Amino acid sequence: MGEYRSSDDDYDYDYDYYDDDDEVDFVDDDENAAELEAAVEPEIPPNSCPSSKVITKESLLAAQMEDLIRVMDLLSLKEQHARTLLIHYRWDVEKVLAVLVEYGKERLFAKAGLTIVETDDVSSSQVSSSYCCNICFDDVSLEEITTMDCGHYFCNSCWTEHFIVKINEGQSRRITCMEHKCNAICDESKIRCLVRARDSDLADKFDRFMLESYIEDNKRVKWCPSVPHCGNAIRIEVDELREVECACGLQFCFRCSYEAHSPCSCYMWDLWSKKCQDESETVNYIAVHTKHCPKCQKLVEKNGGCNLVSCICGQPFCWLCGAATGSDHTWTSIAGHSCGRYKEDREKETESAKRSLERYIHYYSRYEAHRDSSKLESKMKETMEDNIKILEECSTASSKDFVWLFNGVDRLFRSRRVLAYSYPFAYYMFDGDLFADEMTKGEREMKQNLFEDQQQQFEANIEKLSSFLDEKFHLYNEDEIKDLKLRVIALSATTDNLCRNLYECIETDLLGSLKHSVHEIAPYNTNGIEKASLPSYQDT
Repeated sequence: MGEYRSSDDDYDYDYDYYDDDDEVDFVDDDENAAELEAAVEPEIPPNSCPSSKVITKESLLAAQMEDLIRVMDLLSLKEQHARTLLIHYRWDVEKVLAVLVEYGKERLFAKAGLTIVETDDVSSSQVSSSYCCNICFDDVSLEEITTMDCGHYFCNSCWTEHFIVKINEGQSRRITCMEHKCNAICDESKIRCLVRARDSDLADKFDRFMLESYIEDNKRVKWCPSVPHCGNAIRIEVDELREVECACGLQFCFRCSYEAHSPCSCYMWDLWSKKCQDESETVNYIAVHTKHCPKCQKLVEKNGGCNLVSCICGQPFCWLCGAATGSDHTWTSIAGHSCGRYKEDREKETESAKRSLERYIHYYSRYEAHRDSSKLESKMKETMEDNIKILEECSTASSKDFVWLFNGVDRLFRSRRVLAYSYPFAYYMFDGDLFADEMTKGEREMKQNLFEDQQQQFEANIEKLSSFLDEKFHLYNEDEIKDLKLRVIALSATTDNLCRNLYECIETDLLGSLKHSVHEIAPYNTNGIEKASLPSYQDT
């Protein structure tokens, strides 16, 4: 909603925005009701599939191998070489293909630090039966030497120390050759073999790092941010600016890993979540309601009507300007004191802090109110199921006849969530500081009025839908249930349209009009946040 308003009358929503008769006329028979119900909850086409997938601990290796095999087949590479290539290009197979087409195989490999040679052995023409390592300067036999793909060779002991240091430093995904100015990536199979001979636990750690690089280095894959961690990761196939639901039930923003927060942008939600957690508003409250004693500097809160206050240390002072005074006073003056030049500055400072605090409380209270309503409404489905069982025992009705009720509840949950997060969005969108150079005062007021009108209509319909769904339908006769069905379906459709319009207003008229700041929100989905599917290789 808008700036802080002192009267609750400003928020008397018109719950008769859609009157009862209009709703009944809108769907006056079962055929139209079925068509409307299908429009409210459109079926996903049979051939379509979710654009996000869950990667479990068990399926992580199979998911990684899927991309490795594509690159191995395309470029005729060994597994370790394909992994080196994909780690460099952040497991983006399409990026690998694009670089291959534009620059060719040689440049593709060079950019990734990948060198492929026909033989890995040190020939007898290069060294004799013994060799002086250029790192430790010890003479070692030919069997104690390892050569990397780049052609550089050192003793196994030096290689092993080099690998151990890099693994412990967390740099195991791209361990480069020890030769000066050589950026070639070392063969992971040789790293594994040498490290395992010294420390099997560290070799296992290396293997784990290489496996988890598919998640850590992959822009299309992220760990689920659940706490405690569920062990799942999510892979997306399209734009990273989207909200997904993990198999554990957690809904989150894929871009920032915070909870799902649209229509807030990631930056706005980051500011809001930090503001709700820190002590900024406590400081504002202190600035508004307390003052420092001019003698002992303790905070004093005024509990009377007179502007002469006294600290526990015994020092009297003026509440208006904070200056020390005498203890005698009348209705109009305080002994030995005139407020002086500090009064006006202090009043401005206090008034500014008060407005900031009231504005925050205004938006925060509405944000929390809708979150609380959502928690209370979460029990609706259980209550409905119990009431439907009562009807089934008393009539020929079956649970499939009440799908419209559950669809209405799902619509209510999705809409309530959007409405709650629209308040933090409005708090920052119409804050003069955040977008001061983007809008004039007149433009901000106009955009704010446009947004508030749509938000209020949306909110009014949500509250009305909630009241309909909360009715004791198990006590109704057949005609009354049919009438309720028509109302719920019609209002669900209207609420969906208003939610879509609110998103369009935010994307086009508000965020889309910004010239110097880039704020994006996850696109609106009438079916709600997409549930990531379990891949076919989950049990491999």
